[in-house]
Amino acid sequence: METPFSLIRYIGYIQAHWRTIAISCATATALAIGVSAMLPREYTAASRIVIEPPAGTDPRGTVAVSPIYLESLKTYEQFASSDSLFRTAVDRFGVRSLVGKRTVESLKKAVLKVSLLRNTRILEVSATLPEPRTAQALAQFIAESTVEMTRTLVSDGDRDLLRDMERQEQEARSRLQQAEAAWAELSSREPVSALQAEAENSSFLRTSLDEHLAEIDLEITDAAERAQHAAGERAGEIAADLARARARGEEIRKRLEGLQREDQERARLLALRLAHRERLDAERKALQAQLAAVETQLREAQAATAYRGERLKIIDRGIVPERASSPNLPLNAAAACFLGLVLPMLWLGLQMSYREQRALQSFRQAIHD
Repeated sequence: METPFSLIRYIGYIQAHWRTIAISCATATALAIGVSAMLPREYTAASRIVIEPPAGTDPRGTVAVSPIYLESLKTYEQFASSDSLFRTAVDRFGVRSLVGKRTVESLKKAVLKVSLLRNTRILEVSATLPEPRTAQALAQFIAESTVEMTRTLVSDGDRDLLRDMERQEQEARSRLQQAEAAWAELSSREPVSALQAEAENSSFLRTSLDEHLAEIDLEITDAAERAQHAAGERAGEIAADLARARARGEEIRKRLEGLQREDQERARLLALRLAHRERLDAERKALQAQLAAVETQLREAQAATAYRGERLKIIDRGIVPERASSPNLPLNAAAACFLGLVLPMLWLGLQMSYREQRALQSFRQAIHD
């Protein structure tokens, strides 16, 4: 039967060997302090960028920032931690001369840290290097380049949008100018006012001829009645008058028929020209409305250029650090002291259990013998 573990015996055993634990803690702490003192000093400098919502946004939306919106802001972490930007910074500040010949990937992991502070819109860019001034300059350079990169990206997007809308505006204006030219050419080639004036004059002339024809018809009727009662030379004169009246009436009727044919041709031509004018005028008005709409959209886009996308602003360029961030002497000493305390206690616990098991086996062997 195995001896059960007893906490009281364990505490007593620990108390009996307290010197071992004390020596272990002191030794571990001293080693940690010595090793930390021999390690090269590294300094961490940080620059901070605030990500403001687009201008013109409802200010009530800035009070409660949704987790989805905060998650979307991590896009700017990728801007600040881009390989090409870090490579430029490495070459500009001679980072390899400070930390040795290493790959850009390993340098980036050791030197640069970009993070969005929890539940905030603040992006922190920190750089860790043996030279504090270089660390501060590198962090500031990364932050400023990130802000400039974002502004360039937004301005390029706005420029492309405005260029496309300006192209649409030019095309709409060109189509309208073509329609205006076609309207002017049609007005000169197919005049309407002259035909309308001719139609009015023809209407007046037909009215006059109808009245004259009515008078001639009355004259013919009167002459026919008088010819029935006349005789001799008088009858001959009346017959001659009647013949002349009928000739004038026939001439007027032919004149009216000619006017009617001319009016019909004129009306057909006028209707055709008016249809052409109506079609071109409708097209011209539609193009005018289209151009006005495009111009309105262009003005709105130009006015809203500064209100699209988040605005990045550096709120803290950082300072040259005066205290090394690594090695952290208090943290290293505390961690070594903790290990110097825990490991001997575990070892003593195992030692106590082993000795008890050996003593129990020896006791059983003595009883058996």
